[in-house]
Amino acid sequence: MTTAPPRPSRTRHVKNLTLGCLLLAARVPAQAQSPLEGLDAYVRQAVTDWGVPGLAVAVVKDGEFVFSAGYGVREAGSGDAVDPHTLFAIGSTTKAMTAAAIGMLVDEGKLGWDDPVVRHLPDFRLSDPWVTSQLTVRDLLTHRAGVGNADFLWYGQENETDEILFRLRYADPETSMRSHFTYQNIMYVAAGKVIEKVSGISWASFIQHRVFDPLGMAESVPLLSMAETRDNVASPHYRLDGKVTVIENASVDPVAPAGSVWSSVHDMAKWLRFLLAGGVTEDGERLLSEGVHAELFRPQMLVDAGGFYPTARLTRPHWTTYGLGWFQADYQGRATDFHTGSIDGMVAIAGLIRDEDLGVYVLGNLDHAEVRHAIMYRVFDLYGPAEPRDWSAELQDLYGALRAQGEQAAQRAQEDRIADTSPSLPLEAYAGAYIDPLYGTVEVSLQDGALRVHYGPGLQGPADHWHFDTFGVKWDARWRGSSLVSFRLDARGNVAGLEVNGATFERIGQDSSR
Repeated sequence: MTTAPPRPSRTRHVKNLTLGCLLLAARVPAQAQSPLEGLDAYVRQAVTDWGVPGLAVAVVKDGEFVFSAGYGVREAGSGDAVDPHTLFAIGSTTKAMTAAAIGMLVDEGKLGWDDPVVRHLPDFRLSDPWVTSQLTVRDLLTHRAGVGNADFLWYGQENETDEILFRLRYADPETSMRSHFTYQNIMYVAAGKVIEKVSGISWASFIQHRVFDPLGMAESVPLLSMAETRDNVASPHYRLDGKVTVIENASVDPVAPAGSVWSSVHDMAKWLRFLLAGGVTEDGERLLSEGVHAELFRPQMLVDAGGFYPTARLTRPHWTTYGLGWFQADYQGRATDFHTGSIDGMVAIAGLIRDEDLGVYVLGNLDHAEVRHAIMYRVFDLYGPAEPRDWSAELQDLYGALRAQGEQAAQRAQEDRIADTSPSLPLEAYAGAYIDPLYGTVEVSLQDGALRVHYGPGLQGPADHWHFDTFGVKWDARWRGSSLVSFRLDARGNVAGLEVNGATFERIGQDSSR
């Protein structure tokens, strides 16, 4: 770490914040408060309109905490209020921390952005040997390795990090390297492993000691397993049968560098302030060089409409790019850097307008509550050149239409079901274990006269006949939806394999002589 010349000290005006909006008053001129006048009432109404149990917001402007508030409750049906110190899962906003950690090691001369990954991880493999040899650390952070979504390696599974990275060698490329942006969590896992190998400590320890500690982020923890020991922690929720219901936390710890951090808006405001200050802490300590800080926000990849947020239909950006852990776009002629975080029942968004020293952070505890975007853009508007829009209303219309499209697609799938068909074989013939080197093992059992599918601890459920040799599985964790499982018969009429969610598995121990 290097030390920058001390900056003029700034009085901290936010301490021991409680439920509701606590606008700053001490030693803050009245005109400094005026841009955010009415924000508290707006957020309160938006939280009600979207039905979010709990939510917290922080705004940083010109190095000061100018807004910090909590709304609602940590868990539906409880009286435990959310405040600015309540911990939530920050999801993929963790990625910016991983990129910054790599940047610290670049500053120390221990690695370079364009180092081949295999220089630091000799055992790292993708399916193509040439891509394996050419893939760089920068590629890991910019979603351009050419590998498609591989969340099936960890979501609902019990695979350890090393096993997840090992199985990547069996994944076929989706595109050629560096030709297309495809959002990819597993490459950030590899970046975390690079941090571990180069620094000699785990990714979690690095984030704790090199990010949280110097920034005074005492309320932040790098892993869910650590958050579970804290008191002021929000619970995740999902809307089931029209009711907001508490659900289980989905652990991201096996792919921690992609999204495992838990934090509060109080702490995340410190993180945003640090980034807006160019990589310098409030105490004047420089943790990132000017060059590395600039590289984090330098556009690295163009992002097409399919890879960007649906909000672009309303914001109408002229360009959309990805930096190192940040989506980027123009809004009202202003350059923005932002990123969402989403994991079962939890949402987050971090937004920056660096040219204006403005940052917004939102955390919530309802699955994919896109009120997060509404609040971010509302704050941008309040400091912007135009009259603020009612983003909450506009985004409710947008995402309501998208939900309707999804329901129509589900209805079409139902209509494609062929009536009055039967399985080719007795149900017990489908029971067995099915394996794929990439996807792992699916177990099918016969219980109480019905099939049951087990694909890792988080994806289990009963399978009812759909049509022919296809069965519909309703996962016990209902928020994870349902899937169709299609069995494949060989030339002798034996069950040879199955397909689920586009993945093909071969049956283990099939006797083809029958």
